[in-house]
Amino acid sequence: MAMEAAAQPVIKVAAICGSLRKGSFNRGLIRSAVQLCNESINGMQIEYVDIEGLPFMNTDLEVNGAYPAAVEAFRSKIREADSILFASPEYNYSLTGPLKNAIDWASRPPNVWADKPAAIMSAGGGFGGGRSQYHLRQVGVFLDLHFINKPELFVQAFQPPQKFDSEGNLIDPDTKERVKNLLLSLYAFTLRLKNIS
Repeated sequence: MAMEAAAQPVIKVAAICGSLRKGSFNRGLIRSAVQLCNESINGMQIEYVDIEGLPFMNTDLEVNGAYPAAVEAFRSKIREADSILFASPEYNYSLTGPLKNAIDWASRPPNVWADKPAAIMSAGGGFGGGRSQYHLRQVGVFLDLHFINKPELFVQAFQPPQKFDSEGNLIDPDTKERVKNLLLSLYAFTLRLKNIS
């Protein structure tokens, strides 16, 4: 009698975009990641977690150890995820205000980022958002996030060939393949770090 193959482990990924703009290229990267995951990556589920509704970080809003409802909901999504996927635009050589705000809220006691694997992708001009990624990695040291080192994904959005359509959707096949490779690396790293088999 043939032995049945073991079920492939499923990891839950929380995807966060640092841009609030609906047509953001970085949000387009996340949409592409979700689509690629659904079509061709077994064992990974990506959920986009919106940060637009979070209030500005203010410890006066913490009452008797509880956080505002939007913050509690966000923290719960991060806590439940096996790993994190950031799409980090570059504002003034760094990560965005909304992303830093979300990071700070989820780092409040208990720090729900701690010991989670993570990956970063970014799209923009020049360096393709690279400086934001390196600043985010610095922040991750304190958060106890474990970022994959390779592959790095910087998308130079304004250089030919055209990478995104007018609504911010990723249309470039080569970039889609790079997103897929990033996801596969995050999947393998998550299994290894979490000792899932």
